[in-house]
Amino acid sequence: MSAPVLVAENLTQEYVLKGGLFGKDRIVHALTGATFTLEAGRTLAVVGESGCGKSTLARCITMIEEPVAGAFTLGGTKAGPETRAALRTSVQIVFQDPYGSLNPRQRCGQILEEPLRINFPDMKAAERTGRAREMLELVGLRPEHFDRYPHMFSGGQRQRIAVGRALMLEPKVLVLDEPVSALDLSIQSQILNLLVDLQARLGLSYLFISHDLSVVKHIADDVIVMYLGRPVEIASKGALFAHQRHPYTKALLSATPMADPTRRKERIRLTGELPSPVDIPPGCPFSPRCWKAQDKCRSERPELDTGPHRAACHFPE
Repeated sequence: MSAPVLVAENLTQEYVLKGGLFGKDRIVHALTGATFTLEAGRTLAVVGESGCGKSTLARCITMIEEPVAGAFTLGGTKAGPETRAALRTSVQIVFQDPYGSLNPRQRCGQILEEPLRINFPDMKAAERTGRAREMLELVGLRPEHFDRYPHMFSGGQRQRIAVGRALMLEPKVLVLDEPVSALDLSIQSQILNLLVDLQARLGLSYLFISHDLSVVKHIADDVIVMYLGRPVEIASKGALFAHQRHPYTKALLSATPMADPTRRKERIRLTGELPSPVDIPPGCPFSPRCWKAQDKCRSERPELDTGPHRAACHFPE
């Protein structure tokens, strides 16, 4: 087993929701108690429906935001106010929307050179340009693309530029926030194959955020399932897809489309709406929608158990 490159302990993030002139401020519990380990050269997928805290976790790990509680280490160095500037080059992010994440006024070459210009101001222009052209080739684009603007590229090509920009600082960890969800299906496979190839060639570690379990099954090594800001199941990809211990994970997988028309599976339809992160129900947050919920579930919050396949459930499968 390789050494961990990222270790997170009880990461928690909250936001204040202003109540207006006469109302009281309320707290949005966006992320609570996220604890996990990402090993070097592996892919850890974070899955769950919208509003479960996936993107909040990404912003904390990339140090765009500082968590209100908990901590994490990158390469053995604890992230904090005194180390944040030095560690930012170790972790980079690729955003979901390739149309909105690139500056439309910059040419492709300028976009790739910008991280070097900001972080290494003494680097010579010729060296920056040379490294940007090398990156252009690495992500599968042609030399003539160097002087083109983002509007002249397809969605898949723009995401290749975004991946290249994230790799310019030679990070140890790449956070991929829904990197293929805005792309056509055929282009999705091209970008996923590019990510797999880059990981093998550069020894990268990925924190891969997605709501699409078919994509996760293709690229991930380990999986964290999030619900309402909390991890509810953590396991290797093989163990999770073979056997789901938490009812929420079971419901998620039952909704995943299958390419084999001869196979039949039972669709688990959840009743009710996702509770508000402002007013999380007592006990297990999933209990209002769970078909297995009992009195204990509504009064006591379950914690993740121990072992290689962990679940936060009083009555796991």
